[in-house]
Amino acid sequence: MTGELHCTNRQRGKRINARYFRRALLFVLGEMKLEGWGVHFIFVSAKKMAEINMQFLGHEGSTDVITFPLLEKTDPKRATGEIFISVEDAVKNAGFFDTSWQEEVFRYAIHGLLHLVGFDDLTTSERRLMKREEGVLLRKMCRTFPPAGIESDHYG
Repeated sequence: MTGELHCTNRQRGKRINARYFRRALLFVLGEMKLEGWGVHFIFVSAKKMAEINMQFLGHEGSTDVITFPLLEKTDPKRATGEIFISVEDAVKNAGFFDTSWQEEVFRYAIHGLLHLVGFDDLTTSERRLMKREEGVLLRKMCRTFPPAGIESDHYG
């Protein structure tokens, strides 16, 4: 398994330990048994996410995660694309779902990776299957990489 994994923090609401996040996601990519990947995670504010959502999807308002595959056809053995994560939405949703914002960020990252390999959530049955896989990967990752570890003392 080989590939590139990049993280860029373009928000200032929460501190992100990019090295820890990267290690945790490399673990997930290994669990997914992918042959290759080229993924860029970009952490943004809710304002920036709303701009992206409107510009590219024609939807109003912010959302938690948006995935842009870089391949025309998804490949279940390769993940290639950009995944935008709204940290502000993670904080808001953590309160709603009684979890931590860090765990929500991990969940969104996994959700985005699953989209890159062909999972979808447009129908009830697809969403159920995707959520099941998301939950399995999240539990495995959180056992090895506690979510609180992505919070850092410096912006990364």
